[in-house]
This record gives sequence, structure tokens and C-alpha cells, in this order.
Amino acid sequence: MIHTPHSNAANPKSFWIELWLYLIAIMIAAMVIVGGATRLTDSGLSITEWQPIMGAIPPLGHEDWQNSFEKYRQIPEYQLVNKGMSLEEFKFIFWWEWGHRFLGRIIGLVFFIPAAIFWISGVLPSSLKPKIVGLFILGGLQGVVGWWMVASGLVDRVDVSQYRLAIHLTLACFLFAATLWVALGLRDFKTQKTTPFMMNAGLILLTLTFIQIFAGGLVAGMDAGLAYNTWPLMDGAFIPSGLWPQAPFWLNMFENPKTVQFDHRMLAYVLWGLALLHALWVSFKPVTLKLKALAWLVFVVLSVQAKLGIMTLLLAIPLDLALYHQFGALIVLAVIVLYLRQLKGGAGFMQG
Repeated sequence: MIHTPHSNAANPKSFWIELWLYLIAIMIAAMVIVGGATRLTDSGLSITEWQPIMGAIPPLGHEDWQNSFEKYRQIPEYQLVNKGMSLEEFKFIFWWEWGHRFLGRIIGLVFFIPAAIFWISGVLPSSLKPKIVGLFILGGLQGVVGWWMVASGLVDRVDVSQYRLAIHLTLACFLFAATLWVALGLRDFKTQKTTPFMMNAGLILLTLTFIQIFAGGLVAGMDAGLAYNTWPLMDGAFIPSGLWPQAPFWLNMFENPKTVQFDHRMLAYVLWGLALLHALWVSFKPVTLKLKALAWLVFVVLSVQAKLGIMTLLLAIPLDLALYHQFGALIVLAVIVLYLRQLKGGAGFMQG
């Protein structure tokens, strides 16, 4: 499969749209990291209401703070976990959650306003418009899913549903990858001779990465990383006992902390091994040096991510390492998307 290069790589209109989309991707990455910190500091339930407009204004005085604190006191997390928490301690978790939501609002504005300007001014090509609309819808859906997640922890639970947290995280990462894909599509890559198998192999790596991110969300949602903090053995064995006590058996993959952590480990081995085999295979194919380098870069970033995961586990999930690990997942996604876009070729500005 040969992709013909385009001649409009220096188009200034394309440059500004591309730069805008990269900014959005960076902001989404920051949103994911702040969301991770919110989870790790148990701050996610500190704001018990969803007010898309008025919620942008934090408490402005002592009475406002007391009102917000009183609402938090009504939910199970306070009554069963944080009873006796001081107002100052509440402020600490409140600011994490407020910052997470506020950043989401800022991303919405930074996306919508330039998109409207590009659209109205005629800069946005027709073929790119559906993609921009799609990204905007995904962003709005992410906000809805975020509240859906929070709502799961306000009644009958002391934490959010691990299912909803994993969906929220995975959707955020998908939005990050989709934004990069559209941005990179505005570039004109040199002619590449590839095979359908290479593209399919890259798509398998991308799919497995998303599955692994979802599995990581389950681990975070169940605090499964706080137990079995050894490697390569887990509970004294490579394949520990007690992985399937619940019936039906598949329920263990989502609700048994031991099985959830074990699955996350095994998926990491599979992903790492496939990336290595893929890089070796590409090395012997008649493709450009750039494609070979990108295939190896996928393997390298996955290796670094695996090491970060192991260190985070062994040290019982310290905040800084856990956030590095979460950021590492975004780097892995970015490199795989770049590799896939290089395989496919740039669509060019006029084609969108």
C-alpha cells in the first residue's frame, strides 16, 4: 500500500488548526493526571452536586464552605470513612475535585470557541467538520460520564463504582488519542510502502492498550494495587490461588481485587511481548527507517511504562509514581497513534 505525499504541508491554516488540536490533547492529558490525583487522594466525592455553570464558582466565604461541607457530611464516605474530618481537611479534597471539574470546563471553552471561529471564518474544511463535531460530542459525553461515576458513590457506597471509573478513564484516553489522530491527519507524510498486516498489528497494540487502561481503571477503582505488593510473584506464586472464588467466574475479573490486579499484570506481559515481536518483525521488512524506529519506540515506551508500574506496585502506590504511571499510559497511546498515522499517511489539510 503506497501513500502519495501532499503538497500543502506548509499551509498556515492547517498549522493553526493543528496547533489548536495539540493544545487540546495536552489539556486532556493534564485532565487525566489531575483526575488520577483526585482518585488517589480520595477527593472525588467531595462535591456532591453537578452544576455545569454555577459549579465553576468555588465557595467564597466561611458560610459557603460550611454549606458545602454539610452536603459532604450527608454521604456514606464521610459517615463511614471520614467522620470527624475538619473543615481544613475537607478543603484539601474539595480543591482537587473542583480543580478537576474546572479544568474540564476550560477544555470545553478552549475547544468550542476556536472551533466556532474556524468554522464561521471558513477555515475549517468540510471533511474536517464531522471529526471536530465528533470530538466535541465525545468531550461532552465525558463530562456526563464523570458525573455518572461520582453519583455512584453518593448513595450506599463509600467510593465510586470501579466500572464507571474505568469507563471514565478509558473514554478520556480515547478522546486524547482521537484528538491526536485528527491533528496528525493534517500533516503530509512522505510516501510510505507498508502492508495491511503492519496496520492491523498496530491496531491490535492500540486495542490492547485501551483494554489495559480499562483494567488499570478497575485496579484504581478497587484499590487493588494496595495489596500483593511483590513482583514477579503475587501472593507467593506467579499464578496465585484464589483467583476465581466468585460465581459466575467472570465476575472475578471485575470485582475480585486479586483477580483484577492479576489480570492487569498478565495483560502487561502480553502487550510488552507483542510489542517486542512486532518491532523485531518490522525490522526485517522493506520499510523506511522511520517506521522501524517508531515500531521500536512503541516497545521502548511500553517497557518504561511496565517498569513504572512495577515500581508503583512495589512501593504500595505512592502518589508521584502512580501519576507518572498514568501519564506513561498517555505517552504509550501517543506513540502508537503516531505510528499508526505514519502507516496510514497524512490526510492533508484540504482532505481533513
